[in-house]
Amino acid sequence: QVQVAESGGGLVRPGGSLRLACVASGSIFSIRSMGWYRQPPGKTRDLVARITSDGRTNYADSVKGRFTISRDNARNTVALQMNSLKPEDTAVYYCVLSRLGLDYWGQGTQVTVSS
Repeated sequence: QVQVAESGGGLVRPGGSLRLACVASGSIFSIRSMGWYRQPPGKTRDLVARITSDGRTNYADSVKGRFTISRDNARNTVALQMNSLKPEDTAVYYCVLSRLGLDYWGQGTQVTVSS
């Protein structure tokens, strides 16, 4: 079994910053990648950023230059530093761990960007 848990969401003003954290536990060997998706109200869940076990990253165009994903392989954690936040970044953010052909999702954490 694999468990994934997110933390760090909240309410922030436009232009502000938040840092999301995700920790994986359980049978977490052979992790291929970890990443973040988000789902705004009434919309689909889409990729925000992903990082592979060897450190390769990819980002959604809408967050490039503002968000940074990082990973600590020894601690099985992944973080998402979000700067210059915009109202359109408002969403539930989900952490995902990909391992042996399966994806494991966290419960999600709400990020609200509003003045």
